[in-house]
Amino acid sequence: MNDTDLLEEIVNLARRAGDKILTIYAKDFNVEYKDDKSPVTDADLAANEVITAGLQTLTPDLPILSEESAEISWQERQTWQRYWLVDPIDGTKEFIKKNGEFTVNIALIENGEPVMGVVHAPALNVSYFAANSIGAFKECGEARIELKVTRKDNQGTIQVVGSRSHPSPDLADYLKQFDDVNMVPKGSSLKLCLVAESAADVYPRLGPTSEWDTGAGHAVAKIAGATVTQLDGSPLLYNQKESYLNPYFVVSRLN
Repeated sequence: MNDTDLLEEIVNLARRAGDKILTIYAKDFNVEYKDDKSPVTDADLAANEVITAGLQTLTPDLPILSEESAEISWQERQTWQRYWLVDPIDGTKEFIKKNGEFTVNIALIENGEPVMGVVHAPALNVSYFAANSIGAFKECGEARIELKVTRKDNQGTIQVVGSRSHPSPDLADYLKQFDDVNMVPKGSSLKLCLVAESAADVYPRLGPTSEWDTGAGHAVAKIAGATVTQLDGSPLLYNQKESYLNPYFVVSRLN
């Protein structure tokens, strides 16, 4: 299967998972809490089943790392060169609040870098998707547009997108470098996608995230032309250590 066909299949898979999520979103649902105090709902688990089954059918030889099935040893994972990275619902807190700002995230990682990604927001009926050899796109309803980041000088009012549910005490210090900022709160991987479509200038993430939170949005932003780096300017990479936690990072379209 070529990359174009595979990307379309993954977009459709994310949408099928999104449809499953919306059937649960529309009614009362059960919320439980993991050992790390993060919430998980019936919808997370149902979407995970849809996605993992679909990926196993499409690419039976590729391993899958999902937030909802993350008990895979580092000894095994460190041998992976190519694998799927999945968050069935990114922004579970937004899902619980029913504000619509949650996404289905599916990324293909090769040698530590995201080379394909799909971010689907089912409640908003919008999808972002990208692959290295194809480009980055946004689809809302029947309209599909290609995403190409417009670079911007570090002057004037800087549109800064930040977490709606996870405020960071380090953010104020980071923002001191700009003369004027406008904060745009947003949930889930939609923050990375806003930079990808040049609707925001920078997304500094100075708080904890896991690799499945960012892989798909990282692919979309990077392939659209944004930079995605650690604070020291080095690339944000995946599956490089036992922990799933990302370092602090910045997604930017600023020169």
